[in-house]
Amino acid sequence: MTMTRRTLLKLAGAAAGGLASGTGFARGQAAATTPRYASHRPPPAKRLFTSAAVERQLAQTTAKIGDPELAWLFGNCYPNTLDTTVHLDTLDGRPDTFIVTGDIDAMWLRDSSAQVWPYLPLARGDKALQRLYRGLIHRQARCIAIDPYANAFLPDPRSRAALSWALHDDTDMRPGVAERKWEIDSLCWPIRLAHGYWQASGDTAPFDDDWRAAMHAVLATFRTQQRKHDRGPYHFQRLSEVASENPPLSGYGNPTRPVGLIHSMFRPSDDACLYPLSVPSNFFAVTSLRQLATMSDTIHHDRQFADDCRALADEVEQALHRHGPLTGNDDVWAYEVDGFGNQVFMDDANSPSLSSLAYLGACAADDPRYRRTRALAWSNRNPYFFEGKAAQGIGGPHQGLRMIWPMSITMRALTSDSDREIAQCLHWLKTTHAGTGFMHEAFDQDDPSKYTRPWFAWANSLFGELIVTLAEQRPRLLQA
Repeated sequence: MTMTRRTLLKLAGAAAGGLASGTGFARGQAAATTPRYASHRPPPAKRLFTSAAVERQLAQTTAKIGDPELAWLFGNCYPNTLDTTVHLDTLDGRPDTFIVTGDIDAMWLRDSSAQVWPYLPLARGDKALQRLYRGLIHRQARCIAIDPYANAFLPDPRSRAALSWALHDDTDMRPGVAERKWEIDSLCWPIRLAHGYWQASGDTAPFDDDWRAAMHAVLATFRTQQRKHDRGPYHFQRLSEVASENPPLSGYGNPTRPVGLIHSMFRPSDDACLYPLSVPSNFFAVTSLRQLATMSDTIHHDRQFADDCRALADEVEQALHRHGPLTGNDDVWAYEVDGFGNQVFMDDANSPSLSSLAYLGACAADDPRYRRTRALAWSNRNPYFFEGKAAQGIGGPHQGLRMIWPMSITMRALTSDSDREIAQCLHWLKTTHAGTGFMHEAFDQDDPSKYTRPWFAWANSLFGELIVTLAEQRPRLLQA
C-alpha cells in the first residue's frame, strides 16, 4: 500500500468514526464540539468518489424523513461506501475499481458487491457510476481468475502480502490473495452484481472474454465442490485458538454424503461451517446460476454454457428440497446439513442467511416455508438470536454471544410486510449507533456503546438501501 493510499484510508476512517482492528470493542462518543447532527461525511475534496445521481438521491430521500436523527444517519451512511472505500484506477488498459470493506485494506468479493448494490438503480443515468461498476466487474473477474476459492484480495494482484492473520495459513495461497476461505457466496455476489448492473443499465461492456472465463471457473468450482467423487482440492487450516477459524479433518470439513449440494468450508461471516452443506448458500447459488444462464443466453448467445448453468441449478435445487427441510419440522429450512441426516438450525446476520433468502431473490417474500423459517430464526430457537435492553437481533459466532449485528435488523425490515415491524426496526437502528452516526458490525444487546468496527461500509450501505426503499414504497414510515 502506498503512502497516498494509506493516507486516504486514514482520512476515510476518521470520517467514518475512526479506524478499528475489526476485533474487540470500541466505545463510541458523540462529538462534543460539533452540532448534534452535523454531517460526518468527509469534506468534498477528501471524498474518494462522487456521483451526482447519488447526491440527488440523497437530497430527495432526506427531504422525506421527518425524524432529524434518522435523516442524519441516512446522510452519513448512504454515501459512505463512495466517500470512503472506492479506489479508481486502470489495470491492463481497462477501468479498475477496488473497494475496501472499511477498516481492512482488502476487497472481499461479497462486501464489494453488496456495498455498491444500493446505487444500481441510478447507474443508467450516471456515467461516473457506470465507470465504477465496469471497473469493479473487471476487478472481480480478475480476482476469480486468480483463485476462485479465495474470499478476499489485495489491491496489487501481484502482491504476496496477505492479511496479517492469513500469512501462515496452510492452504494454497497465490499472489493477490488476501485471505483464502472458501465460501460459496463469494462467487455468487459478483454474479448478482453483474446481473443487477446489466438489468439497471443495459450496458454489456464489462462482460468480455475475461469475464466469461471467470464465469466458467465459477461453474467448474461449484461442480468440483459437489464432491461427488472425492473431497476436491480445497483445504484450509489456520494456527488459531478460535475454533471457528478452522474446518475440521485437516481443513476439508466434517464428513458429508454427496447428495448434489455444493460444499462450503466457511459461512459468509468467515466462520467455519459446522456441516459443509449450507442451505442458504446453496439457495443463493441456484439463483446466481440462473442469472448467469440468462446473461449467457442474451449477451453471448452461448446456449451450451447457459444450459450447463441451469442444469446445475436444477440439480442443487432438487437436492435442497430433499435434504434442506428441518427434520421433525419440515415446514422450515435447516441452516446446514451433511447429507447423512444431521442438521443444525440457526441463523447468522451475514448474507446469505435463512432470513435474507427473499432479499437475495432465492424465494418469494410470501413463500410460506420462508416466512416460517424467518420467524423461527428471530426467536430463541436460534442460538444466535439475542434480546436485551437495547434491541433484538441476530449475531453469530464471529463476534460471540450477546452481540447483535445491525445488518440483521436492517434485513428484517427489508424483508417485512408489516409497518409495525419495520417501525420497530427503525427505532432499534436509530438508538444503537452510540452517537457515531454510522452502523457498526455488532453491538452489545444491553449496551450499544460496546460495539465492533466503527467503519464497516456494508452495514452502512444496507441501511441506506432500506431508507431509500422505504421512501419509495412506505414513505409514511419516514414522516413521523
